[in-house]
Amino acid sequence: MKTVRALGASLAGTSAALVTVEARFEPRDRARTEILLTGLPDNVLRESRGRLESALEENGFAIGSGRLFLNLVPAALKKSGEILDLPLALASTAACGYVDAKLLRGALFLGELGIDGRLHAVPGGLAAALVAKERGVQRVFAPPATAAEAACITGLEVHAPRHLAQVIAHLAGSGPPLARVVPGDDVTVVAADDPAPSLDEVRGQTEAKEALAIAAAGGHGLLFVGPPGTGKSMLARRLVRLLPPPTLDERLDVTRALSAAGRWPGGLARSRPFRAPHHTISYAGLVGGGSNAQPGEITLAHRGVLFLDELPEFRREVLEALRQPLESGRVLLSRATRRVELPAEFQLVAAMNPCPCGYRGHPRIACACPPTAVERYRRRISGPFLDRIDLVVDVPAPSIDELARAPSAADERYREPSLVERVLRARERARARHGLRANAALGTDELDRCAPLDAAVRAFLEKAARRRGLSARAVQSLRRVARTIADLDGEESVQLEHYARALALRAHLA
Repeated sequence: MKTVRALGASLAGTSAALVTVEARFEPRDRARTEILLTGLPDNVLRESRGRLESALEENGFAIGSGRLFLNLVPAALKKSGEILDLPLALASTAACGYVDAKLLRGALFLGELGIDGRLHAVPGGLAAALVAKERGVQRVFAPPATAAEAACITGLEVHAPRHLAQVIAHLAGSGPPLARVVPGDDVTVVAADDPAPSLDEVRGQTEAKEALAIAAAGGHGLLFVGPPGTGKSMLARRLVRLLPPPTLDERLDVTRALSAAGRWPGGLARSRPFRAPHHTISYAGLVGGGSNAQPGEITLAHRGVLFLDELPEFRREVLEALRQPLESGRVLLSRATRRVELPAEFQLVAAMNPCPCGYRGHPRIACACPPTAVERYRRRISGPFLDRIDLVVDVPAPSIDELARAPSAADERYREPSLVERVLRARERARARHGLRANAALGTDELDRCAPLDAAVRAFLEKAARRRGLSARAVQSLRRVARTIADLDGEESVQLEHYARALALRAHLA
């Protein structure tokens, strides 16, 4: 009896851990086939014993009478999913003498096994390839869609078999060689709720469009407040169109997060994700959770935009759960058997009505809400949560003239191409000053260096803090927004007028 080993992986959130499959076969006369699987497998992995026995028998690799021991190392790590089917099958064939165990060394095997030996794609190819490369693994075998993800990591030899027999024949050198997978770059992430085509479809609302440009240039959170039908949702859904194209590292992060959640079939993402969950979403659906600590919407929006429409309609505990991820860009899920840290570096944009009926302040429709109802409605959103949103912008009902007239030359500054150009130039200025970090992520020391306070600005901020009741966090937020406005204006230093504009773009909900 000889123990053989094959390397696989198991997902944990958006990351992966390498798992060694150990196999040993004890033949016994006049005994039935028995497969023992140890190493904290979940229910999906336990069921793999049936898939494994059927697939091996159909392809001429019957286990025979005896006992097959399968162990997953490290034993203390809870393993989940069907991603380990292929290494389980290969280790079993080697333990039964059909394959030389030496051929399995130095390779990572990923894939779900059908009962006829066909290989099916599994999530997490990119995450598994990343950790495999760190451990010095050079070859990866996975079904085509999963292999397309793994091939995005340079320096790996990636093959895409469609059947267990192809893997065994390739390793043994007895069949046609498997072609290496070349990373394809012609696939784009398109969310189910992809934003509408152009910002120019929204007539008027120049202040709201300017706020979108500021949010995009500095990575700031944004809340639109206004009556129904004023274009709040249309504006919010178009924020992602103003953001700069993601860098290679950001594209890898997007792909890894979507793949680990089973939302992305393969290839490298090109665009930023846009997620717009309904206000009935649960805590676990938004933040992540469940017995296996599955990623939530904030992780699916990593490196992109999370849009919350009808903000006060979300349950309060769900909104409060966003406070820590908005600051740290990560969320830690603790369970009895594991702790999983998920990425959640998203840009928040939200929309809400000013009152329950929606028409408070409308020039043509009277509001029917008593003051107490308005107060209760707005108190659904806590002060600490609002404190973490840099821009709170009123979106008034447009006039008939604004809706009917054609865009003029004066509107060119607020057309989408002009806004995109301004945002890119502002991002370049910020990048030259402090690297890839957005202005919204600047700390106090960095603000002191790139936006120092003179006597006039200090007096202005002190007065604003007294009159508006601004917290220390809100004051620092004003400084960050003012720095972004200066970047959009092409100014090296932040002037008093930039702080005044930043304060004007922080409407007081009262």
